[in-house]
Amino acid sequence: MSKLEAFILGIVQGLTEFLPISSTGHLYLGRHMFNLQEAGLTLDTMLHIGTLVAVFVFYKHEFIAILKNPFGKLTWLLVVGTIPAVVVGFAFKDYFDAISKTGVTIGWEFLLTGCFLWFAENIQQGRKKMNDITYGDALFIGAFQAAAIFPAISRSGFTIAAALIRKLDRETAAYFSFLLSTPAIVGAIVLQMFDLFEGKGEQISISALLIGILSSAIFGYIAVKWMIHFLKNHSLKIFAIYVWILGIFILIMQYMGKF
Repeated sequence: MSKLEAFILGIVQGLTEFLPISSTGHLYLGRHMFNLQEAGLTLDTMLHIGTLVAVFVFYKHEFIAILKNPFGKLTWLLVVGTIPAVVVGFAFKDYFDAISKTGVTIGWEFLLTGCFLWFAENIQQGRKKMNDITYGDALFIGAFQAAAIFPAISRSGFTIAAALIRKLDRETAAYFSFLLSTPAIVGAIVLQMFDLFEGKGEQISISALLIGILSSAIFGYIAVKWMIHFLKNHSLKIFAIYVWILGIFILIMQYMGKF
């Protein structure tokens, strides 16, 4: 893998991790385009580290507050919201790993993501702020996050949609969605690290990995900040249309035997 390819895939990971269009699905497409399917595990792990850095930097004040008060409400909201993903991840890990490797379902998953984004936009706007979020809200949003174990289901898209269903205001929906992503990203990295230690990873140059991590961190930070402000006054439907077009294109290419 060249340094340019690593840089481009880092951009893809950084942007699509937080835009509601599925980072895993886009990384799969990116590797397919560059013929880099063999770089999957090592590359994905390192790029996730980049996006983890992005959310840690953006939410530094929240995490400092958690360190000062580790048993406060925010900590428990994140714990409760993460439980569904942990249960689903451990129970069905092998099944979803097999699906992810083939990519056979990603066209349909992009279409499903678009449907949820469109549905969420038709819900009457809520007014809940961060201080109003309940443990029931966190569990409900976390259940939607668990569905994002499918490769082309957008984690941010599903959790934002779930937050809107629970009557969080638009800015808070995005804000809590990205904050909730932190334990999920940490968990994914830990699981991938175990596989890497078992020798399942692929050899990629250190310079290419560092470039990928840096670009995913920079563009991940940009995406988080931009998306929170974007959702205040703009519709998710533009993203729904995009993933619908992408999903239909993939299905057509699969039907023609070219993907």
